[in-house]
Amino acid sequence: MQFGKEEKVPTSKLLAVQYAILALFLLLAFGLWRLQVMKSDQYQLAAQANRIRTIPILAPRGKILDREGRIIVDNYPSFSALLLREQPQELDAKIPKIANGLHISADEIRVLLRRYASRPKYEPVVIKPDITPDEVAFIEANKSEIPELETIMVHRRLYPKDGFAAHLIGYVGEVSEDDLNRPQFELYNQGDIVGKSGVEQEYNDILIGKNGERRSLVDSHGKEVGRLSHTPAVPGEQLKLTMDLDIQIAAEEALDGYKGAIIAMDPRTGDILAMVSRPTFDPNHFAVRISRDEWNALVTDPGHPLLNKAIQAQLAPGSTFKIIMSVAGWQEKIAQTMNVHCNGGATFYGRRFGCWVKGGHGSVDLTKAIYQSCDVFFYTLAEKLGIERIAHYAQALGLGQKTGIDLPQEATGVMPSEEWKIRNFKQKWFAGETISVGIGQGAVATTPVQLMRAIAAISMDGKMVTPHVVDPIELPKGYVPVRQAPELKNVDIEPEGWNLITDAMSRVLLPEGTAPSAHIPGIDIAGKTGSAQVVSLDTRAKHSNNAAFAQNGWFVGFTPRRTPEIIVVVLFEGGEHGKLAARIATQVVKAYVDKQRRQGIKTAGLEPGKKQFEMAGLWTAPGDAKDADSTERLQGGRFDVKLSPKPPKAAKGVQFAHVPAALAAGVAH
Repeated sequence: MQFGKEEKVPTSKLLAVQYAILALFLLLAFGLWRLQVMKSDQYQLAAQANRIRTIPILAPRGKILDREGRIIVDNYPSFSALLLREQPQELDAKIPKIANGLHISADEIRVLLRRYASRPKYEPVVIKPDITPDEVAFIEANKSEIPELETIMVHRRLYPKDGFAAHLIGYVGEVSEDDLNRPQFELYNQGDIVGKSGVEQEYNDILIGKNGERRSLVDSHGKEVGRLSHTPAVPGEQLKLTMDLDIQIAAEEALDGYKGAIIAMDPRTGDILAMVSRPTFDPNHFAVRISRDEWNALVTDPGHPLLNKAIQAQLAPGSTFKIIMSVAGWQEKIAQTMNVHCNGGATFYGRRFGCWVKGGHGSVDLTKAIYQSCDVFFYTLAEKLGIERIAHYAQALGLGQKTGIDLPQEATGVMPSEEWKIRNFKQKWFAGETISVGIGQGAVATTPVQLMRAIAAISMDGKMVTPHVVDPIELPKGYVPVRQAPELKNVDIEPEGWNLITDAMSRVLLPEGTAPSAHIPGIDIAGKTGSAQVVSLDTRAKHSNNAAFAQNGWFVGFTPRRTPEIIVVVLFEGGEHGKLAARIATQVVKAYVDKQRRQGIKTAGLEPGKKQFEMAGLWTAPGDAKDADSTERLQGGRFDVKLSPKPPKAAKGVQFAHVPAALAAGVAH
């Protein structure tokens, strides 16, 4: 055995121990820095929550007005029950009594608390929205025994009844967990109310306002012993739409009981004057919290009530596409001299294509082809033009692309071409496919708003506009729109061709045209009807009694014929004939013209107290109307109209969908 030699520790082990000690100290240092610096604010707030209670004061959303300042969407005061979770041990024993007083199940409360278990305990939870007066009284009467229960006033949305303008306005709802993961919602918290569709979503940042808060001192049992501060909420800003309530009412009435869409626009500016989609839904059901059954009923409804068909329905435009064909044919120097003989059909590439008039139209030039909608003429024109030239003009007029309207989820549509078919189907384009495109069938699919903008450009001698529901001039300074308007290029249309095409369109509503029953004496309307198949003729013949296979009716028209002031497009799903869609459209045109004439008479010096119209169905006479004549009631369809000597003020007298129970009972706020 040897003594006197030292046992040496290997250098590698010594280094490992040193590094381990260093790592431990670094970890402790990081933890200290994290507690005292990185998350100091969070832990300070958590510590303060032990003695300071913060109750949010929710900001009311901004009101939504029509172009004349009349209120379409307002707010009503409601109360929600808040549950404070600072002392969870004490809270659990009180749940049965809370459930009984608020008329909900104890299990429902426990499920809600588990859902929010990962959230900081100082954040209150809404356990029941829109509580009734007796539930408010229960909370107030048990303040000392159940200090964990609080009430918070919420300004809930109050929309017009019967789904009036629902797709245009949209609805609101609680921000979802998926929403919170998106950049645009990074400043929001769980439970915040945000716009979910329509204008409510598009202009949410303008409408939403800024919440305030109330800070109180509480004791160890959660009982409030003093008030510390009160920061009021800042209401959202009002938003004025380009929509005209009088025109909107006419459009709603015209489409009542049918499926489809109507859009009315000023083709000079792009102002949307009215927008209707049917079937509709009631956004008031979303204002509090829509039930699962109600939601399932909406999403499974075969009529797709949540779909805004005005900007999202992608369907064959039928014979309305012939106006775009006419422009292409004229600009390419083909249509000027074209004259075909229609005997009820024609053969192209070995296949016979029929005309909608089985006996034929006889000799047809461009003018007659438009007002009598001769299919054979446009089959022939399509063959001469070819798909690439057709696609060029259609795309220049905005088909197959979004219009840039300031509403969410606009659809793109389809304008086929050789490149489109190769990209999507890896197949070449066959010449025979062009024939169907010539009458707006085949692969062509457009939205009503796209079709309207295209025909509006033709009516305005090639001037393109971007449709919008809020005038950009009305937006707050510094506001950055959700989407930028697309760059527009005007479309060249030779003046002689423009005159011929629009003159021919003005004959569509005359006895020789396809929609004489829609003619309104004294109003110069130019337009085009269309009927579009939803399935092949062979398939339809096998299911002749199936309404789902009925053709869609289209009409797009404007007035006056020169420098028009309004253009209206109607999609009448299952309407079969374009003339029926034309009758719907001319009701809207007449409402516009009648209003302009009334305003013209008013400026001529008639008594103003008897010519100032208010919103039918939503407005009543203001309280300061003094004489009997000023509150005379007129009847307009199923809407009440009242005459007033003064313009309406704020929300005075608005008749919305319902009067909430708490508001009707006079609950103070």
